[in-house]
Amino acid sequence: MLNNIEVFTQSSIRITNSSSTIYLDPFRIKNNPHDADYVLITHAHYDHFSIEDIRKVIKESSILVVPTKLEDDARELEREVAGIITVNPGIYKEINGLELETIPAYNTIKPFHPKRAEWVGYILRIDGKRIYISGDTGATKEAKQVKCDIALIPIGGTYTMDSKKAADLINVIRPEYAIPTHYGCGVGKKSDGLTFSSLVKPPIKVVEKIQYFDA
Repeated sequence: MLNNIEVFTQSSIRITNSSSTIYLDPFRIKNNPHDADYVLITHAHYDHFSIEDIRKVIKESSILVVPTKLEDDARELEREVAGIITVNPGIYKEINGLELETIPAYNTIKPFHPKRAEWVGYILRIDGKRIYISGDTGATKEAKQVKCDIALIPIGGTYTMDSKKAADLINVIRPEYAIPTHYGCGVGKKSDGLTFSSLVKPPIKVVEKIQYFDA
């Protein structure tokens, strides 16, 4: 499963299996693959909800999943996809065979991602694994209760957790693998991945996957 997870720029993620291709927060997509069966959005910020980039990956049969408060903005795409589904934090949903749970994604210290916005992270159940894509959350009580095999966590600081706080969260939830995101583009340095890795405790394995950094 680990080999089927790609991280492009920042928090732009693609996950594939034998039956589907899933994008989360597509951003600065380099080409026009139009291969998405599902596009999942965590929150409204331009580097996570980019209409331009969603258009590069969707096809007529794609399903777009967004937080409820993004529904009106997402309607711009309703004639270009098969359906738009809204989600709130703390739910389980099955969509055409894709099982997902939503985890509240918010900051407790910083003001950039308020809890009242009802933004989300996702746990996807794919090929027997639980994959947590956290969105721009802090180390909240809900995040600390996540049970997953693979966790994708922001580490860049400024708007999200920094490497240390992200490592602290990973050391609490103890997935088999941790994949750092949201660094090396706008915020965070490329070297933050190494810092994060050095702070995560064995036997958890850190795998850096970001393909595109700022020059």
